[in-house]
Amino acid sequence: MPRYIQTNAKLTKLNAVLTQPRPIRLKGRSFLALALSPEMPVDDWLVQLDDLAARSAGFFLRKPIVLDLSNLEIRQDELRDLVAKLASRGVRIMGIEGARPSLLAPDLPPALADGKGTSDIEIPAAEEPSAPEAAADPVPVAAAPLRAQASMVVSQPVRSGQSLYHADGDVTIVGSVASGSEVVAGGSIHVYGALRGRAMAGTMGNATARIFCRKLEAELIAIDGYYMTAEDFEPGLRGKAVQIWLEGESMRVAALA
Repeated sequence: MPRYIQTNAKLTKLNAVLTQPRPIRLKGRSFLALALSPEMPVDDWLVQLDDLAARSAGFFLRKPIVLDLSNLEIRQDELRDLVAKLASRGVRIMGIEGARPSLLAPDLPPALADGKGTSDIEIPAAEEPSAPEAAADPVPVAAAPLRAQASMVVSQPVRSGQSLYHADGDVTIVGSVASGSEVVAGGSIHVYGALRGRAMAGTMGNATARIFCRKLEAELIAIDGYYMTAEDFEPGLRGKAVQIWLEGESMRVAALA
């Protein structure tokens, strides 16, 4: 009898240990995000942002965006309006940096601090068409030669979190493009390795640009504003050497022989 009571007590204690709630584990993580720095007047800055979105469809797709207000004098109602206008453009703000405490509110993205800077991405504004000159007698002239587009050759892999932007021509990467990275070119993109990140070609209105890669595992591909995500690829083309081009308003992907 005493032995039975002792065994039952052990079982009761074991059950108590197994059923007690476990502590919640919190882990610190650091992520790379794109920081947008609005300028005054904000409406003009939004026009430039719309121009970028028109030239590089999918540029902000699935990207964590931080709003940097360090150099912007803005009221809370104006900030709320700005966040709403960005959301309507598909730009989701994950946090706000450089904001005064009085600007923050529960319905706004949280404050962020001590962001570690990386390389900046300078995107030129679209050139405005020149004003028409006064009509004059036509004078036959020789056609001006087209300016040769400069190409960029990158002899090392593009690592996760890196953004490579080249508006003047083709980009050739002798290596792979890692997941979470991005290559943006005004011309074609050549990847002599695995393409796992995002590749956007023809961003300056070049519909003839193409994307070539040795192994297709991309998160997103785009040409002249038209894009496809990984879910749109045919299963038989994943992991294959392919070329991607634009045919009318449709993206085409074909295996390379």
